[in-house]
Amino acid sequence: MRVVFAGTPAPAVPALRALLDSPRHDVAAVVTRPDAPAGRGRKLVRSPVGALADEQGIEVLTPARASDPDFLARLAELEPDCCPVVAYGALLRENALAVPRHGWINLHFSLLPAWRGAAPVQAAIRHGDEITGATTFRIVPELDAGPVFGVVTEEIGGADTAGTLLERLSVSGSALLVATLDGIEDGTLHAEEQSSEHVSYAPKVTVEDAKVDFTAPAQAVDRMIRSVSPDPGAWAWLGQDRLKIGPVTVSDDTGLSPGELAVQRRRVLVGTATTAVQLGEVQARGKKLMAATDWARGAHIEQGTRLQ
Repeated sequence: MRVVFAGTPAPAVPALRALLDSPRHDVAAVVTRPDAPAGRGRKLVRSPVGALADEQGIEVLTPARASDPDFLARLAELEPDCCPVVAYGALLRENALAVPRHGWINLHFSLLPAWRGAAPVQAAIRHGDEITGATTFRIVPELDAGPVFGVVTEEIGGADTAGTLLERLSVSGSALLVATLDGIEDGTLHAEEQSSEHVSYAPKVTVEDAKVDFTAPAQAVDRMIRSVSPDPGAWAWLGQDRLKIGPVTVSDDTGLSPGELAVQRRRVLVGTATTAVQLGEVQARGKKLMAATDWARGAHIEQGTRLQ
């Protein structure tokens, strides 16, 4: 099958690698978001998917919008049978969706119809789901609502962050995507409409969304921090400065009010609405990421200091 792959961030790379390794599929080109400034020098940097395509000598298309006439014309010239998509990051209009004869097939990191949207892995962790997975479906104009070809499931561990869970899903999902394209090519796999029940949405997580609310119960604080680790990263106010906060451990300790810090010899605790949580790693402004105990000793945290 001749395909044009669309994807942008690192979690999309395993799927592209799997398609490149598949003897049944020919990757004619890659569509990715335009090069973006990064680092202190703010130099333009190719996306992870685009960088792999460059390495493999594959044509890279970087339209500002998927509706750009020049892009649509080139896509039509490539004559793809199908366009697999993993975290591309741009809306696909009907004029683009109509080009490949088998449509655009999306690998989405949730068990649809749960957690449609930009941040399904983060939402699953934050809401305490025990099971999640990945789904392949045909893209339609409505957000993540197209008919489903297949799913894989994945347990969410008690220490999983969005980063670790997404890493596993990107690997298992890449195998699902290849198997889906195999079935479409063979004519043995047919999509089934999604249920209209139990639909939930997972909008993009912003930096402001990653602020920790220590008035929540300890379990909710733990899940929230893991759901935004490593990106965009949890944080709280320490005075006038932001303190970045890595994953925590729920303790049995009581007696601390929400946000109140307690510095002990071997640990640093923060109060919540229920029991305290133990800080793991933190990063103060202008400092490197470090163990909370090392930070607290250097910062000379006084009794009664609070994170807000």
